[in-house]
Amino acid sequence: MSLTLSDIGRIANLARLELSTAQGERMLTQLNGFFETVEQMNAVDTTGVEPLAHPTAVIDHVSLRLRPDVSSEPNNREANQKSAPAVERGLFLVPKVIE
Repeated sequence: MSLTLSDIGRIANLARLELSTAQGERMLTQLNGFFETVEQMNAVDTTGVEPLAHPTAVIDHVSLRLRPDVSSEPNNREANQKSAPAVERGLFLVPKVIE
């Protein structure tokens, strides 16, 4: 898969980005390089290889260093919501935005 400058312009427009010509060309080079890498990875024969749930699943002596799941900050919901323009039942109310 190879993108063109018009593809980059369309993507930038959809993302609401204004890219200069130089930025568009640099983005084109970077994205096409990414797609080339993906094509190289897809070319590798992986028949018979089972997918891993986690990359360290094949290494028995590796364990994840997780911190204890404890609350370390006090609940400041009311203080944080004092400056909010609209709050209902502890939730911030925001205007509905639909394009």
